[in-house]
This record gives sequence, structure tokens and C-alpha cells, in this order.
Amino acid sequence: MRRRDFVKTGAGLSLVGAVGRGARAAAPAPNTPTPFDDTTVKQIAQKLAKSDYNPPSERLPSAIHDLNFDQFRGIAFRPERALWHGENLNFDVEFFPRGYLYKPQIFMNEVIDGKSSRIVYDPDMFTYEDPMLRVTDDLGFAGLRLRNPLNSAGVFEECAVFLGASYFRAVAKGQFYGLSARGFANGTGNSKGEEFATFREFWLEKPKAGVDSVVIHALMDSKSVTAAFRFTIRPGVTTVFDVQSSFFPRVDITEGGVAALTGMFYFDTNDRNRVDDWRPAAHDSEALQVWTGTGGQLYRPLANPVELQFSAFGDTNPHGFGLMQRKRSFADFQDLALTYEKRPSLWIEPIGDWGSGAVDLVEIPTPNEVNDNIVSFWRPTKPMEKNHEYDFTYRMYWGWDTPWPTDLARVSATRVGSVTDHPDARMFVIDFDGKPFENLPPNAQFHLIPRSSVGTIRNVVVEPNPNIKGWRTTFEFYPGDAKLAELQCQLADDKAPVSEQWMYHWTP
Repeated sequence: MRRRDFVKTGAGLSLVGAVGRGARAAAPAPNTPTPFDDTTVKQIAQKLAKSDYNPPSERLPSAIHDLNFDQFRGIAFRPERALWHGENLNFDVEFFPRGYLYKPQIFMNEVIDGKSSRIVYDPDMFTYEDPMLRVTDDLGFAGLRLRNPLNSAGVFEECAVFLGASYFRAVAKGQFYGLSARGFANGTGNSKGEEFATFREFWLEKPKAGVDSVVIHALMDSKSVTAAFRFTIRPGVTTVFDVQSSFFPRVDITEGGVAALTGMFYFDTNDRNRVDDWRPAAHDSEALQVWTGTGGQLYRPLANPVELQFSAFGDTNPHGFGLMQRKRSFADFQDLALTYEKRPSLWIEPIGDWGSGAVDLVEIPTPNEVNDNIVSFWRPTKPMEKNHEYDFTYRMYWGWDTPWPTDLARVSATRVGSVTDHPDARMFVIDFDGKPFENLPPNAQFHLIPRSSVGTIRNVVVEPNPNIKGWRTTFEFYPGDAKLAELQCQLADDKAPVSEQWMYHWTP
């Protein structure tokens, strides 16, 4: 299953309901309020980890067992049935019914004043283009969408969606959906196959009137691990998630990924060798950005490789990392329908001691822009051991850029092309803009500090680029017989580097 299929219907579409003929879903617990606090889901996850994995039911009535996309889209949640609708709160919640790609039965609960109650499924929560798809079985739900007056006062619209496996995504004011996040990544890119954990139950804390945040708890489960999540969500110009997570492995996990990000990179000016397309670029994210624990700022343009690629950026207690979209002009993409320039960047700010590990980047070949082919996450150095607990707290910024400015010059574009009369060589053109170029004297000079793991770099040129109020550097890379090279460069003045560190993973 394609990662993108888990989440692509979340933006503006409603999904469909679900259980098989002759086989009913497990009866829900009596709807009696039960005590709930911030330790409840953690206790459930810890206990669940001591038993064998039992996946959520995927049984569906025959009428909706094999829904196609159009049938699925033809079932819409009624806005007036939203949780907290009409209660003068800053949020309400709509639910996705089961069906199509989203068959697992996910339970929903409302928490009020320390008491949790099951949210009961009702087929009349939805409208149906085809009345034959309305079934009366007690189906449960597939996921949820959180709504908020994000862009206009009094007008509720989606600001976040939890749907499919442990995927979720969000937008900031003025944005459209793009990349996604995941509760956990395990075995990403492994030839043996990737494990997709599932958020199998949610608890929604009813907010107080006038409060601009909402708390959602989630129980994650898979063959390898259980986990408890607490999300405090604050939509706005930047939409912020405060995340508290506790993991309880059922087995030793050597390829686990925390704070996993998933997006799409099809092509751009640095990588379009196999693309015949009229647009300048097509991607959710253009680069991985890392601010290291020692203060380094790294910028790694993404690629759509011929073969699957792994990169790892070792660090201890990183200040942050994220999949970033810096291109913010319509001219950068020229796509009226897909509005890539309005898709969010997603920045992860670790909180507390994360110890040693690496920010991993997995780039998967894709023949089109349908597939999510980019995954990044934090991988601890030490494996997660069975019967232990691992806690990670972090803040997620869904928005237009990193949450803090930088005094360093930043990469505004990376372009790669051929070198005349040297078919094996490549020309790199890197533009920098930012604070170091403000109020420069007329005789200002900069130079480039380039490095390559193999081959040679020749003909370096550094010159002003008044079109972006920045500077441009060009150089030629001669790989020789190499089939892989790690390239780096920084712009510097006569005293020290003035830019972030550009990094590039080159293959023929």
C-alpha cells in the first residue's frame, strides 16, 4: 500500500462506513463514563504490550466491503453532527467512517471533567450519494478530522486529520495539506517490508470555552510495539502540536523511528533527469533541514533517486529537524490545482534529553507525484528493548518555515546540469540569501568552502545575485569512476562561514 493512500483523502473529502455479512464487530463496551487522566492511555499501552498483538477488526458488511474511491467519497459527514457542534467552542470534530483503504475499526471517546465515554457510531451521522451504502451495523470509525475557525472567524474548517495507520497531518493558516507525520516508523525501506503501527483508539478532551488548544490522546499498537500519545494542538499562523509519547516494545526494535515525517518529492531543478513535465517543480518538501546539538545548521536538498537511498546524520540531542518547503511563489511550481507553494513545512523540536542517535532520511524512487517517497525520523543509537519504556517529548511546527530565524545565509535554490564537453561532469549552481547580505558595503566579498568525498571540484565562482538580494556560487564536479559522492559547501567571508551547510548526495 502506498503511504500517500493512507492520507490523501483527508483534505476536504469524507470517507465511508464499515463490518462483514454474517460476522459482526465486537460489541462496544457499555457507554458508562469511566475515570480518565493523563496516565490512563499509558497504563493501557503498557498492559497491552504484555500480550500478543490483536489487530483492530477489519470486517465489513458486503455492501461496503469493496468500495471504490468515488463511492467512498460519496459518503459525507453531516457538519451538524460534529462533536461539540454549536457549543460555542473553538473546535469541533468530525469522524471518518470505515471502508475503501480505511477498514480497521477505530474507537473514539470523549473526555469531560475526568470521565471518558465512548462516542457511539450512528449511520445517520453521514449522507450517502448511494443509499444502498447506508448500513446499520455498529461499525465504529476510521479516523477523525479536527475543525477550527483557522482562516475566518466563525467559519470552521479542517486544521488536522488523523486517518490511516498512525498517520496524521495538519495545516497552518492559509495552507493546504501536504506532508504527513506518523506515530512511529519501523523498518522503513527494509526489503523485508515496513511495519505500519495503528492508532486504534482516541480520547478527545472537551475544551473549555475560549481556549485555543485541544488535547487528543491516542493508543498506538502493532506487532512490535504499543505506545501512548498525548497531543496538545494549537492551530494558527503556525499550527503547533505538543507531543508526549511513551513506547513499550513487544520485541527488540533496531530500526525504529521517532517523530517520523513522510512526504513527496517528484522533481525540482536539482533532480529532473527522468521527468518530462511542463512544470518547474513538484514536491511537498524540497529539503531535509537539521539543526545539530552543537549548533550546526544543515540543509540537504531531496532527490527522487534511481534506487532507494539511506542517509543518516548522526547527532546528540539535536535542536531540531524537519522536511521543509522554502519555495513559496506560484512561479516556483506553476500548478493551479495542487498549490505546492502553500504546503506546510514540518519542524520537530525535541524536548528533554534524546541522547545519541541520527536523523535518518529515506528517499524512495517514484515514477509520479502520487506516492509518498520521502521519510525522515529520529533513530536512537541504542535499540529499543523488549519490556522497557521509552519516552519522547517534542513539539511539531506545521507552518511556513522553521520556528526561529537564523543569522546565517540560507540556500534558496539548488540547480544541477551538465558541463559542456564533459559528459560525466555536473554543474552545481547554489543560490544563497538571508541576513548576511543586508546592508553590505560595495566591496563585500565571499568565498566558497567546498568538499567532496570523492572526485574533484573545479572552477568555483562566487558572485552577487541581485535578483534575490543574495549571492550565487557555481562549481563543476568531476566524479571520475565514482558511483556515489557526498558533497558539501558553505559560503564564508574572510573570518568565518556565513551560511548554513549545504549537503548533497550525488549519484549518476
